[in-house]
Parts: sequence; C-alpha cells; structure tokens
Amino acid sequence: MSVRKSSEIEEILGSEGSKIKQYFHPHNTLNGIGYSLAHFTLEPGKKTILHKIKSSEIYFILEGEATLMIDGERHQVKKEDSVYVLPLSKQCIENTGTVDLRFLCIVEPAWKPEDETILE
Repeated sequence: MSVRKSSEIEEILGSEGSKIKQYFHPHNTLNGIGYSLAHFTLEPGKKTILHKIKSSEIYFILEGEATLMIDGERHQVKKEDSVYVLPLSKQCIENTGTVDLRFLCIVEPAWKPEDETILE
C-alpha cells in the first residue's frame, strides 16, 4: 500500500501557470503502477498550453468551471464533471470561472515529458 498526503507532496509550477501535485506515478509508488494521477490548480482567466500526449487522459473537475478544448471542439465543464481524452488529442483547458479551477488528471500509461508535444 502507498499513502500520499497532499500536505507532503511538493507543488510544482507548470509552464502555463498551473500548480501541479503529482500524487501517484510509477517513479513514486510502490509496486510500480502504469498510470499517473496529478492534481492541478489553475487561477481564474488562466489557460494551459495547447498540447497533445501519447497517453489517454481522464479529467475530473473538483471545483470551478472551465472550457476544455479537444481537437478544436469546446466543452464546458464544471464541478464533478469528468472527461475522457483520447491519446494524441490536441487539448487545453481554460478557467472561465471566478474561483480557482481544481481538477484531477489520470494519465495512462503514465505521463512522461518525452510523450508530450507542445503545440503553441
């Protein structure tokens, strides 16, 4: 078993201004898992960089509201919505609300820098 306490996980700053906590990833989990789970925080008006990755992703919105752009289509999402994103989809998310957007992102297979392509 592996227990990760949010208060003990280092928060890193994403290139677009998001705050990221990597909860589970093969490099920090006993018995090596094949996916990664991260928590993102994005301030009102901020947007992630348009990108694509080789893995599939699931977004789960914890708080706030946003526009999620996937392959040119806009999707309005809010608290407790979830979205499955196919591998190699062009994507970004923008906080359109007045509070911090907080969401979980599950990536399978686990996120690796070399699997991501920045498109902007």
